[in-house]
Amino acid sequence: MLLAAVAACCVQDRKARCVELDGAGSEPVVPAVLRTRHGPLRCASGAAPSLVGVITREEMDHARQVVAGVIRPTATYPSASLSEMLGRRLLFKPEHLQRTGSFKIRGAYNFMASLAAGTGQFGRGASEVVAASAGNHAQGVALAASLCGLRSTIFMPEGAPLPKVDATTDYGASILLGGSIVDDCIDRAKAYAAQTGAVFVPPFDHPLVIAGQATVGLEIVDEAPDAEVVLVPTGGGGLLAGIAAAMRASGSKARVIGVEPLRAASMQASLQAGGPVRLSSVSTMADGIAVRSPSQMTLEYAQKYVDEIVTVTEEEITRALLLLVERAKSVVEPAGAVGLAALLAGKVAGTGPALVVLSGGNVDPLLLIKILDYGLSVAGRYMMLRVLLEDRPGALASLSRAVADMHLNVLSVEHHRAGVSLGLDEVQVWMTVETRGHKHGDEIVARLSQAGFTVRRDS
Repeated sequence: MLLAAVAACCVQDRKARCVELDGAGSEPVVPAVLRTRHGPLRCASGAAPSLVGVITREEMDHARQVVAGVIRPTATYPSASLSEMLGRRLLFKPEHLQRTGSFKIRGAYNFMASLAAGTGQFGRGASEVVAASAGNHAQGVALAASLCGLRSTIFMPEGAPLPKVDATTDYGASILLGGSIVDDCIDRAKAYAAQTGAVFVPPFDHPLVIAGQATVGLEIVDEAPDAEVVLVPTGGGGLLAGIAAAMRASGSKARVIGVEPLRAASMQASLQAGGPVRLSSVSTMADGIAVRSPSQMTLEYAQKYVDEIVTVTEEEITRALLLLVERAKSVVEPAGAVGLAALLAGKVAGTGPALVVLSGGNVDPLLLIKILDYGLSVAGRYMMLRVLLEDRPGALASLSRAVADMHLNVLSVEHHRAGVSLGLDEVQVWMTVETRGHKHGDEIVARLSQAGFTVRRDS
C-alpha cells in the first residue's frame, strides 16, 4: 500500500522559506547548473532532508502492470546524425508518440485505476474526477477517466490552445475555461472538488502519479542500460521524480539531470533555497513545464535522487526544436525539447551515451510555425538585408540580378523612401532571403559589397 509522502525534516523552516522570486527576467535566479545528489542540500537549520514515503520498486512494478494494456510502446532509439554532431551517442525516449501525445497518461491512469477499483486511500463510490491543466495533463486525465468509466471535468485557462481543448473534449471530458494561468485553474478545480465530492487528480504531487511516471524510468533501464546520463524535462517534477526513483531502485548508475527553461526555473530555485519557491511569474514557450513551484514531495525526490538541474534559454530550445524536425523527423513541443537543448548548448558533461526524454508532442500548429520561423532566424537560415540604392529606374533590378546570380530564394522585399534616414536621391530596400547558415550569410554580404552595393545585415 502506498504511503503518503510526508517530510519529517524542517517543516516549519521550509514553510518559512516559501518565498516568491521574479522568474521572468533575463538573468537566472540560481546557477545555470545546480548539483543535488553529489552535493546534498540542507535545510536552514542544518538537517539533511528526509523522504519517508518514497515509492518502492514493488509499487513501480505494479504501476507498470496497471498501465501495460493502456500505453503505447515507446522504444528508445538512437539518432546517428545528432550523435555525430554532439560527439557522443544520443538516444531518444519518444514519449511524444505516447497516447494523448505525452507521458501524462501513465500517471493519470495509475491514479484513476486505483480510484475506480476503490483501493488504497480512495474507498468506493467515487464517480467523477476533476483536474486543471493547459493541455497534456488534461488529455491524460480525460482519457484515463473514460477508460476507467469515470466522469471528468477539466479546468483550463481561457487562453488554452484550441487543439488541446478540442482533444481533451474528444477524450470525453467536460471543459470549463477560466483564469489566465494554470495556477488559477488549480484553485478552481480544488474548490469544485470540495463542492461536488469529485476527486482532484494532482498533475505531479501524488505517489500514484509519480509511480505511473516511474514506468518511464523502468523502461529506460531495460532499453538503454549503458546510458551515462538521462535528461528529463522538469516542471512540477513528477516525471523527474518518477524516473530518478526508478533508476535508483533498479541500481542504475546513470546520472539523472532535470532540465528547466531559464525563465521558469522553479525547481532549481527551490533546490537552492532548501524548500519550495514560488516564482512570481514565468515566461517561456515551453508551456508544458512553465510551473511556478514544485511541490514539497517532488522537491524532496529531486534532493534525494537527482544529480543536477540545468537551465536552457529560449534560443537554445528553438535550436533543439528545429534540429528535431530536420534531423530526427520528430515534431516535439518546446517542453519536450529542453533535454536536447541542454546537450547542444554544452551544459551536460561527459562523453558517454546520453538519453533524452522527449516528453510530449502537443504543440499548437500556429505556435509551431512561429517557433520554426524563429528557430530558422536564430540559426541564420533567414537573413534580412538592408541595401541602399540610388533612386533611379533599374537600381532594384540590378540588385535582383545580383541576388539571382547567387541562387538565393527571396522571401520578401520592401522598398522604402519615407521613414528612414536617406538622401534625396536614395531609397532603401529591405530584403529577406534564405541562407544555409551564418557563414553563408557572411558570404552573401561580402559578395554584394564587392558588387558595389551598400548593404547591412540585420539578422
